[in-house]
Amino acid sequence: MALPAYLCSGISLTSYPHELFCLSSNSLHIRTPQRLHCTTSLIVTEQRNSSKPAKYRRRPKKSKPKSVDELKELKAKVVDKSNKLFSNVSPHRAASAVRLLRIAEQGAYADLLNANKNEIKYIHSTLGFRIKPLDARDARLVTDIVAGVLRWKRYLDYLIFSLYKGAKGANEIEPLLQQILRIGVYEIVKLGMPPYAVVNENVTLAKAALRTGAGNMVNGILRKIASCKENDTLPLPAVEGDSRSKARALGVIYSHPVWMVRRWMSYLGQEATIKLMEWNNNPPCFGLRANTSKGISRDDLVVLLNKLEVPYKLSAYLEEFVHLTTGLQNVLQAGLIKEGTCAVQDESAGLVVSVVDPQPGETIIDCCAAPGGKTLFMASRLQGQGKVIAIDINQGRLRMVEEGAIMQALDSVVTTYHNDICDFVVGTSIQADKVLLDAPCSGLGVLHKKPDLRWKRSLEDLEHLMSLQDKLLDAASLLVKPGGILVYSTCSTDPGENKERVESFLTRHPEFIVESVKKFVPDEFVSEEGFYFSHTSNHFLDGAFAARLYRMTN
Repeated sequence: MALPAYLCSGISLTSYPHELFCLSSNSLHIRTPQRLHCTTSLIVTEQRNSSKPAKYRRRPKKSKPKSVDELKELKAKVVDKSNKLFSNVSPHRAASAVRLLRIAEQGAYADLLNANKNEIKYIHSTLGFRIKPLDARDARLVTDIVAGVLRWKRYLDYLIFSLYKGAKGANEIEPLLQQILRIGVYEIVKLGMPPYAVVNENVTLAKAALRTGAGNMVNGILRKIASCKENDTLPLPAVEGDSRSKARALGVIYSHPVWMVRRWMSYLGQEATIKLMEWNNNPPCFGLRANTSKGISRDDLVVLLNKLEVPYKLSAYLEEFVHLTTGLQNVLQAGLIKEGTCAVQDESAGLVVSVVDPQPGETIIDCCAAPGGKTLFMASRLQGQGKVIAIDINQGRLRMVEEGAIMQALDSVVTTYHNDICDFVVGTSIQADKVLLDAPCSGLGVLHKKPDLRWKRSLEDLEHLMSLQDKLLDAASLLVKPGGILVYSTCSTDPGENKERVESFLTRHPEFIVESVKKFVPDEFVSEEGFYFSHTSNHFLDGAFAARLYRMTN
């Protein structure tokens, strides 16, 4: 059974005596890293100092077969070892390192890990020892540190490898150690935490989780970082040269992929691109929508928020919404979401529903409905009259729509279909008054809420998504009755996914024309072409786009 790369990088198991390892039914357990390190040194020294030819060296004695009881006892000892509590290890730093490792190595999504009830077991199995339980404060720290490290990853790595000459790049440091270093540098440089505490806590974690040498490396790098920060000598690349060189430097300083920076600079310019990246690196803010379908007004929601001492601002754009910068965890813990009192939804998504303009008695099809935020808001606008048909290719996520409809008392007007919209249109004669295609997109408008997304996207992904968006638009258009409305929306700020897709669609479908969104959303959100567009750094909302397309009757 192979060890993970971060445990054995460059190490040959055949160099070690058999008793250092013990196989259980599911995994291979290693005795303490300190013992492993010392024993390895002794083996190497003994081999080098031996002057006898190989054929005269003493052969190891064959171990006698162990009885079943002895094997059970040995296995129990190994389990006891792995269950040992390391009380001196900072629990939130250990949890943050493991969560970051899962995101980097397994492609996990940060927002999904926040709700993982079994995470503590995974932490223990990854580290090989137990940590103190995470309290509410620790849990918040884990969320904040993980999000911060993900946002600033490229800048943090630049600092680490500008000061550490032992490796050429991030790939040459074992993954767990890499995450511990990033956490320490982030805490010193971005959070301004006391360096002595940061160094001590992260060194302790590295020694416990890996080995003494790893702790020494963490100690050296973090002390150097702290010294540079104190003397205001932290290295930064110069923003100079051609567009590629400038994009590369800005990508380091503001921690974004170079391809994104170059693309934004091409249509926004350098100043607006910097402003956008600064917004993406800010802590996220959230919207809450009062569930009017259960008789909850925004005033009712405000009363509950005041009781929870959660600060808020009333939305300037939508009468059902409030805007939160902190306190979302208090809302979740109070059960307001689970009870269906309100829903977490950004105002930019609510404004897309305003573009659809659902009216009682209408039939509306939501082509890519899951997880259902817009579906349920449209359903609430129907006031119990009419129906929303929610279609999605992902059955698990479609189940979230169904559960949300029950929670918000909207299941009488919401019907779900598990299907690909391109297949659905082949076998149906349904045509609706209004069709919403909230298309799969790059998510470039929600990067401040999803910090890991910037590292999961590529220019090739963007090109693939544009092709998919064209296919979905063609399919969705078949579901619109003459005189009906097709709304195409994304949570992207990229014109290639937005304006250009609509223009391409209109050349293929002359039966559709653009209907301006001017009477459905505030003027500040209306583009020259009559499209809805929210820009993150200008409106302090998620970036979103929507086009309202009317199908002519002739």
